[in-house]
Amino acid sequence: MSYNHFKKLFDLTGKTAIVTGGVGILGKQFCTILAEFGANIAVVDLQYEIAQEFAIDLESKYGQKIKGFHCDVTNPTSVEKMVNDVVETFGRIDILHNNAAGKSNNLSNFFAPFEEYDLDQWNQIMDINIGGMFLVAKFVGRYMVAQKKGGSIIQTSSIYGIMGPDNRIYEGSNYLGHQINTPAVYATSKSAVVGLTKFLSTYWASKSIRVNTITPGGVESGQNDTFINNYSKRVPMQRMAKPQEIAGALLYLASDASSYVTGQNIIIDGGLSAW
Repeated sequence: MSYNHFKKLFDLTGKTAIVTGGVGILGKQFCTILAEFGANIAVVDLQYEIAQEFAIDLESKYGQKIKGFHCDVTNPTSVEKMVNDVVETFGRIDILHNNAAGKSNNLSNFFAPFEEYDLDQWNQIMDINIGGMFLVAKFVGRYMVAQKKGGSIIQTSSIYGIMGPDNRIYEGSNYLGHQINTPAVYATSKSAVVGLTKFLSTYWASKSIRVNTITPGGVESGQNDTFINNYSKRVPMQRMAKPQEIAGALLYLASDASSYVTGQNIIIDGGLSAW
């Protein structure tokens, strides 16, 4: 087996990928690496105009077909329409990056203490972070089964979906003027992503549909210096991740390089969970 054969395992030419949350901080990196390795891409986001602008930019840079699509992942009708529109546009779906997630329009409610947490706020986040994952996986997976060509589904969790937060890192830490923490609803929803992945990986294994999780550690995304320093001290590599450092795992799981990998969770955290 030659080196060139191994190199081709990462080639996504002719394949179509859906990336939900496609214009987020990580979403843009995920779309870019898939495009660089040849995939046609459906950039899916609630912010359609931004998704379309980003898709046009990527298409002009890489040449293959890249389009923006609107989708509210909490709405079954919206998700089904998005999947149908993607199939109509590209003719197939080979890769799904189930990546969309949300926090809240009300950061005070989102970061409230557990003892005071509002059930409506809890349900809102769960509806996006795990309900949305369910709906997108359902409609895309149903198409992949009917397509009979297999596929790869990758879902995004979080380091706090697999371990409890060290609340000391939040002392003096702010985000958009709010004292921050990791709410239980966020951790719970991201833990559920790993569980959903394991279920679907065995459920669809006989259909040659692989399902895996990516779990990023802390990524620099506008936190203040206090938080960055506190977090970095907890990490063996002594820093937070840069957005582009998460993308390589997606490429591996999306490509034939991982053709015998399913039900797994790749943790990209600078060693945090090893301590």
